[in-house]
Amino acid sequence: MNTDNEFGFAAPPFDAAATLVTLKRTLRDMKLAERGNAYEQRGKRVVELTLEGGAIQAKVARRLALTPEWDFSTLASAAHQRKFVDEVKKRLARWEHDE
Repeated sequence: MNTDNEFGFAAPPFDAAATLVTLKRTLRDMKLAERGNAYEQRGKRVVELTLEGGAIQAKVARRLALTPEWDFSTLASAAHQRKFVDEVKKRLARWEHDE
């Protein structure tokens, strides 16, 4: 029996489509404006999401700019999703503080 932890339970399979819906809702709750597959703050693109295969390809801007430099992430588990959301929150707070 292949187990992922000491309790003998396998992690639930990652449902990328359902996670994408949840992630989109979370980004809207952060007051980001949805524009297709992208999310903007004050007219500047900060996050882009695409569903590819069984994972979500995510890009987050390094700095708030009209033409941002991107950091890329592949979200293939709930842990990756939580880490990505935390990173977006940190960057939004940093950008708010810098202005």
